[in-house]
Parts: sequence; structure tokens; C-alpha cells
Amino acid sequence: MDDDRCAALAVACLVEPGTAGIAEAVAEHGPQMALEQVLGRLTRRSSSMPGRWMPDEIPELVDRMATAGVRVVLPGDLEYPSQLADLAEPPMALWVRGPLDLRLSALRSVAVVGSRACTPYGERATAALCTGLAQTGWSIVSGAAYGIDAAAHRATLAVDGPTIAVLACGPDRAYPRAHDALLGRIGDTGLVVSELPPGSEPLRFRFLARNRVIAALARGTVVVEASRRSGAIATANRAMDLGRAVMAVPGPVTSMASGGSNRLIHEQAARAVCDASEVASVILGAPDGEQLELPDLALPEGAQAVLAALSERTARGLAEIVRRCGAPDAECLAQLGLLEISGHASRTAAGWRRFG
Repeated sequence: MDDDRCAALAVACLVEPGTAGIAEAVAEHGPQMALEQVLGRLTRRSSSMPGRWMPDEIPELVDRMATAGVRVVLPGDLEYPSQLADLAEPPMALWVRGPLDLRLSALRSVAVVGSRACTPYGERATAALCTGLAQTGWSIVSGAAYGIDAAAHRATLAVDGPTIAVLACGPDRAYPRAHDALLGRIGDTGLVVSELPPGSEPLRFRFLARNRVIAALARGTVVVEASRRSGAIATANRAMDLGRAVMAVPGPVTSMASGGSNRLIHEQAARAVCDASEVASVILGAPDGEQLELPDLALPEGAQAVLAALSERTARGLAEIVRRCGAPDAECLAQLGLLEISGHASRTAAGWRRFG
């Protein structure tokens, strides 16, 4: 790592996510001077917290995490999602585990959030939404918590769709612990993301900071079930502040689990949605009642050839795609990236699959 990159990562490892003025200081004075300012304000108590790393420890930390399959993405990197810049204090660094490209995966993504203590109705609604969205090329973003979050991730994994779990702890920890296997599956085929450095604990205030990343990362947020005061409602409010589409699944009026989501609809803060096509229509701005289809983009001839080599039913590896379309490996990969961005194809652990 060069000196500026190391200094920028050290800043991210010494301050809490969302700390006011940090991103501005780095942009105005550069990462090295910003690091000096952070070190000058560091107290013994704050420096001893788990997940705090001093500048001289950064290179070894990065190497150790790379060995564990975790990479660092900084602002300005090709993989850093540009929409995170909409936040007043965007993440100074992201620790990412998984085979997908974060920026590309987030281009066509929906956040699905809700109650930890969800009902069977909420689980069924979540499964139906996420299955339909994943099968039409949308990435599902959630927080890997109990309840609606876990249902969203599991439904997406069940159809080999891309899913992104955003953590409120370090990337080397599973929280909740019972979701260790679930996060392992997400890391194998999708993405596990955290702006907190390794070793960081899931402290209560960090969940609110995590929620702002979920809201900013996705094109829109769907609240399935949520009480009136909850993390899911906080995520929806963040999404509204950012100008993102906000939706909610109507629930029984007698259900406390749907109190918050129903109120969002009643106050016209969220659009009521019942299935995947309605969610996509709201995000992409299709008129009410219209059936949404993938945009009919004028794909280059090379992209059309690669698209013809893909299957809707089964994922195909790069070697098989190259054999079928006759293009060189590098050309094939470039066209596959274009097809993913346009929503015509999706990458999974098993290979590439066509949509539509």
C-alpha cells in the first residue's frame, strides 16, 4: 500500500463510522494530514477499543485479511459504489468478502428490511419479493439480522441470486453468531460488507450507522414488517432523506409487527407494494399498473453474441461461454460486465446466467 492509501485506511480504522468532518478533512487536507489530526485527538480509551488499528499495523492487517478472503475498498477505487457519496459522511473504507463486484452488484439493488421478530406472513412476503427480484437480476441488500433480514438473504440464495449483507461489526465476525453459516454462504456467492475494521464489536449505536449504508447502497428500500420505532423504519427514513424510493408491504391492521410499515403507507411516506414487479416499477419509475420489463438497450454486437451464449436455466462458466461465442477471454469478461450492469445477466458462484 502506498502512503496515502495506508493513511486513509488508518483514519477509517481509528474513527467511528459517520463521524462528522472526517471525509471533509481527508478531501481538503489529504489523508496524511487528516490522520495526524485524528491521532492528535485520540484518547487512551478510544485507542484501546477492539477494532482500533494504528498506522504501523495497517499493512499487516490488510495482508492478513486478504489471506482470509477480505479485501479493502476505498473511495476512488473502481469497486467503491459512487452512490455512497450521497451520504453526508460516506464510508472511509469498506471491508468486502465475496466473489462479486460491489459497485456492479449495487447498481441494480433493492434493500429489504424489517422486524427481527417477524411473523410467518412477513417471512412469506419477504420470500416472494426477494425470489421474484433476484430472478429478474436485482441484488438484495439487507443486514443479516434475525427475522426479515435473514429471510431476504435465504430466499435470494435459494434461487442463486446476488445478495449483499451489510454488517454492524467487523468483517471477521458473525453477528448474530447463529448466522455464521448464513454469512458463510453469502460470502461464498454474494458479498459481506462492513465499514468497520476487523475486530470491531456490534455495539448498539453502530447499527444506525450501518443502516445509513444499506439505505445509500440500494436503489430503493422495502420495509416488509416493522414496529413504529425500529431499525427498519430508521433505514426507510434514511432512504427518504437520500431521495431513494421507499416502499412497504401492507400488513394486517391487527398486527403490531406491521404497525410501522402500515404507518409509512398511511402517511404516504412509502408506496405500497405486493410483489417484485411492483417494487421494480416504483424504483424504475414505470407507471402504475404497467408490467415492467428489462430495458431494450441497443447492445453492441459483441455483447449480443455473449448474451446468446448464456442460459436462463443454468449458470455457465467463462470457459463454456468463450467456447460458445468464440470471443477471447478478456473480451468475454468485458461484455459480461456490460450485460450485468444493464440487467441482462447475473454472476453467481457457479458462473453467469441470463435474465430475460
